[in-house]
Amino acid sequence: MKICLERHWHHLSTEEVSILLETSEALGLDTSEVHRRLELFGDNRLVRKKGKSPQVLFLLQFHQPLVYILLAATVVTSLLREWVDAGVIFGVVLVNAIIGFVQEAKAVKAIEALTQSLISTATVFRGNERKQISATELVPGDIVLLQSGDKVPADLRLLSTRELQVDESALTGESVPVRKQSDLLAADTLLADRTNMAYSSSLVTYGIATGVVVATGKSTEIGRINELIASADILATPLTKKITRFSELLLYVILGLAAITFLVGVLRRGEAWIDMFMAVVALAVGAIPEGLPAAVTITLAIGVNKMARRHAIIRKLPAVETLGSATVICSDKTGTLTQNQMTVQEMYAGGALYLVSGVGYAAEGHFTREGASVSVDEEPALRECLVCGLLCNDSALIKGDEGEWRVEGDPTEAALVVAARKAGLEQEALALTHPRIDVIPFESQYQYMATLHECGKGKVLYLKGSVESVLSRCHRALSRSGETMPLSSVDCHRTVAEIAEKGLRVLAFARMEWDRTSRVLGHHDLRQGLTFIGLQGMIDPPRPEAVAAVQICRRAGIRVKMITGDHAITAAAIARQIGLVEASGTVPGYTSVLNGRALAELTEAALVEAAERTAVFARVAPEQKLRLVEALQAGGHVVAMTGDGVNDAPALRQANIGIAMGVTGTEVAKEAADMLLADDNFSSIAAAVEEGRGVYDNLVKFITWTLPTNLGEGLVILAAVFTGAQLPILPVQILWINMTTAVLLGLMLAFEPKESGLMDRPPLDPAKPLLTMELITRICLVGFLLLAGAFGLFKWALQEGYSLSAARTCAVNVFVFGEMFYLFNCRSLRHSSLYIGLFGNRLLLVGVALMIGLQLLFTYLPAMHIAFGSQEIGLRAWSLILVGALLLSLVVEGEKAIRRWRSTATS
Repeated sequence: MKICLERHWHHLSTEEVSILLETSEALGLDTSEVHRRLELFGDNRLVRKKGKSPQVLFLLQFHQPLVYILLAATVVTSLLREWVDAGVIFGVVLVNAIIGFVQEAKAVKAIEALTQSLISTATVFRGNERKQISATELVPGDIVLLQSGDKVPADLRLLSTRELQVDESALTGESVPVRKQSDLLAADTLLADRTNMAYSSSLVTYGIATGVVVATGKSTEIGRINELIASADILATPLTKKITRFSELLLYVILGLAAITFLVGVLRRGEAWIDMFMAVVALAVGAIPEGLPAAVTITLAIGVNKMARRHAIIRKLPAVETLGSATVICSDKTGTLTQNQMTVQEMYAGGALYLVSGVGYAAEGHFTREGASVSVDEEPALRECLVCGLLCNDSALIKGDEGEWRVEGDPTEAALVVAARKAGLEQEALALTHPRIDVIPFESQYQYMATLHECGKGKVLYLKGSVESVLSRCHRALSRSGETMPLSSVDCHRTVAEIAEKGLRVLAFARMEWDRTSRVLGHHDLRQGLTFIGLQGMIDPPRPEAVAAVQICRRAGIRVKMITGDHAITAAAIARQIGLVEASGTVPGYTSVLNGRALAELTEAALVEAAERTAVFARVAPEQKLRLVEALQAGGHVVAMTGDGVNDAPALRQANIGIAMGVTGTEVAKEAADMLLADDNFSSIAAAVEEGRGVYDNLVKFITWTLPTNLGEGLVILAAVFTGAQLPILPVQILWINMTTAVLLGLMLAFEPKESGLMDRPPLDPAKPLLTMELITRICLVGFLLLAGAFGLFKWALQEGYSLSAARTCAVNVFVFGEMFYLFNCRSLRHSSLYIGLFGNRLLLVGVALMIGLQLLFTYLPAMHIAFGSQEIGLRAWSLILVGALLLSLVVEGEKAIRRWRSTATS
């Protein structure tokens, strides 16, 4: 059998499919054959690939250079018998490892959620008997019965259908249910257009059908998506990459300086090796930014809370920073950029074109013609078109407990109900005055629906359907006044073309006075003699806030690309309305819409180029979404990808940041994503990008603030070794400086408000190092100033007769108060401290007050003297410490002013 090898079931006739699968539509498979095929193909479930064990995942969290440095610091401080400090440093490492482990463990749940989504029941014919079985027991060749409300249990080739409509949005991205049939299709038919197939996990919204199972488990389309999810790489974020590179460099620098210091002290200066070992320990501890991992974690966590208030729920902490680096946002159309509510926007009746305002399912809006408002009661043809759409309709709108509207039935028919309600027409009231007598449901081969109604003393027939099927049955039309007139097919088709070019789906409406005694409708009754009423054009309209958000993203240098399974014309129309492309179809640097078929023919190199210059991708298959994300990443972009369906999960996981819909998204998409949108709104992404940029800014501010201290401490130790002086600060004192200032001073920068103009900057360059040359220069400047102040004051104190402990206390306070004053400089890396104000971050002032209190305890409390080797100092020493700290701050402000002046002069 070719059951597993055959991929083009849609290109085979129903007879050929039955022969290949050795089955019968009437009888199904017998029990023995089912058992044989179960052994051959396995259960109809997705099997999760075995991954790393929890123990290995946890240990891998320690496999990074910065953690190596911190673990070394733990060992060093333990050798010094400073158990509290060792415990604190190791505690930081442990907390970070736990957080990383929890994040990674959640990421692999995507496949588990996908597995659960497949388990359901199925109705089958087996041995000429109708049975209900677990979907896991299905095998290729089983005959499955489908009806409204069923979840399709496996991939099926449809053998017969009756008004079948299937919601495939989770798989293909199609915004409305797909009408199915059983006829043969061309071999190159795209997945979203295979109307003779029903795919696993899609939902039957209307009708009944019989199909034969052609694929189960991992061989289904959803199974292939499962494989794509498993194969997609989990990427490091720009920040984690930069911190890794920075940590590796720092590791080598510390080891190199430590080795040089030890060799110079022992071999050149003849110092005792034990003294040099203690100096090396002090140097290593001083150069290690112990507070950096905690600062990164806490700053990101604060960003999570800020984003949650703006409807963006972060599942993985690094996603906060990645958003600030995003250069491209790939967005799904339906429900993200659009309302996910079909809405009538244009109507044509009596030879006049009407615009309908309002969006969504709320009955709020009015009708205009040529810019002027009209009363529907004064436009008979328009009113009759609305009445026809309301009565020839099997759908309804239901108001939920919280006031929201939901659809029962076809969303397209629901749009007709809403349009009629905007004119004051109610479905229930019309049903009483025009009770339905008979109906011909929509059938794909006829392309129309017809209903017969009582109307006063007579009867009236209403018909709605495709333009071709309705116009071919009409020879008259209603005029604006409600009188009949000759039908102008040319005018109708021209109007249809104009409406369709805007991406609207067009339905035509007709009526006929029923003067027959029969109360039963037949297709032969509708061949001719109808009166054309009008047209209604509808679309899933864009969210108004999405339009503004796209413009914000463009101003911020972020490209927005639409990737959808919907039709190219519809996608292009929405893209024009939200500003992705202009009326001409393009914006500078972009080409027009690219569809899935053209995409499939591109080589990898050509795809990278096409992904760069194309704004809208339509009729895109799941694996193509993944290819597009990979192509954009190959072009150097940091990619944010939105999605809600099962089909989006592989691309969500591959993207630098996957964004799932929190309301309409499937569990599979949510588990694969880094972030959820609580309101399914694209505008929340723009808000989250702004928060992400603010978080990144604050992280860079912290690093720019903390590194000069580490540099200064290291330089002080080197200066002491090379000049033969005693150590100005001890290792335990260095730990005191680093840990207390990081918590009480540095972490306060995490609460720094966003600077103005944040979204007017270009995206962060992924290739740009964490620290620019400008910031490195500033770090070195401050580091050398701290060296001069601490070493100079240490030497001065000894010359003035201070004890060694008091001199060291002076040096420690130089570092602490120097950092304190420098902290205000770091509130903005470019602007003056006075420009941004002193009181914009009140927590920073609280931290400064607490730090001053701690330093007073460090200096004057006897218990601290015993623990840290400190000693009381006098007022003269304090005045020199504060003057030095103030001078340091003024020098930095001067350096910033010079850079601003140079930037203005060259611009």
